[in-house]
Amino acid sequence: MARWKALPEELDPETAEFTRRMRELVDEAGLSVATLADRTGYGRTSWDRYLNGRLLAPEGAVVALAEVTGTRPDHLTTLRELAERAWSRAESRPDRTTADAPPVPPPSAEPPAGRRRVLLFLAGAVAVLLVLGTVFLLTGRDGGESAPQAKSPSPSAGGAGLPPGVRCVGIGCTGKDAETMGCGGELVTTARSTTVGATTLEVRYSRTCGAAWGRITGAAPGDRVRVTADGESERGEAVAGETYTYTPMVAVGRAGEAEACATLTSGRTGCAK
Repeated sequence: MARWKALPEELDPETAEFTRRMRELVDEAGLSVATLADRTGYGRTSWDRYLNGRLLAPEGAVVALAEVTGTRPDHLTTLRELAERAWSRAESRPDRTTADAPPVPPPSAEPPAGRRRVLLFLAGAVAVLLVLGTVFLLTGRDGGESAPQAKSPSPSAGGAGLPPGVRCVGIGCTGKDAETMGCGGELVTTARSTTVGATTLEVRYSRTCGAAWGRITGAAPGDRVRVTADGESERGEAVAGETYTYTPMVAVGRAGEAEACATLTSGRTGCAK
C-alpha cells in the first residue's frame, strides 16, 4: 500500500511540487508522521494536512522540517513562497467550488498559539463571572442566604478553558498517551535530557496537561524507558522498525518532579533527573 495519498487534482502545480518535496524529505529521513510531529512541535493532524495538500505548511513548520531532516531550508522556503502565491490565487478565483470541502485559509490567517491560549483564558474567565453573577441573583436576593460556592473541576476531566484538542489534565492524564490526549506538539517541552550510550533520554513535560513522560530516541528494539513521579511509574519499549519510544504520562505539579530512566539491550543504563 502506498504511504501517501494522491494529491487533490485541483492543487496548483507549485503547491503540488512543494508538497511532494516535503514528502521526499520525510521519506529520506525515515520519519513517521508521529515522529515528525513530536520533533517539530507541530501536531500530527497538522502534518497530515500539510503532507496531503489540504493545508499550506507555515514557514515555521518548513524550517523545523529542514532541521530534523538535516536539509538546508533555503530551497524549501522558496518552494513554499511559490506555493503560497499559487494558494492565494486559487483562493481568489470566483469559480472555485466547495464540492469536497470549504477552502482552508493559509496559515498566516491563524493567530499565534500564544494568542489563542490568551483568548481561551479570557473567554473562560468571562464564563465564570457570568455563572457567579447568575448564582448571586438567584440565591442572594434576601441577603440571608449565601450563594453556594462553585466546585473546582476535577483534575481528571478535560475542563473548560483548555486549548482545543487537549483531553486530560493532571491525574486524568496518568497512564494515557500524550499524543492521543493532545498534550504533545506545541504544548510540550524537554525538561531534562541525557545520553545513554548512543541513545538520547528525555523527560518530556506539558505544563498545560500537568503531566510528564519519558522518551528515548536513537533506540534499538528492546530498549526500555521508564518515567516515575510521586510513586507513579510508567514504561515504554522500542519495537522493531522504530528508533524511538515514549512512556504513557504521569501527573506532575511541575517538571522537576519527574525522573526518566533507560535500560538498553546493550546493558547500559542511565537516568535523567
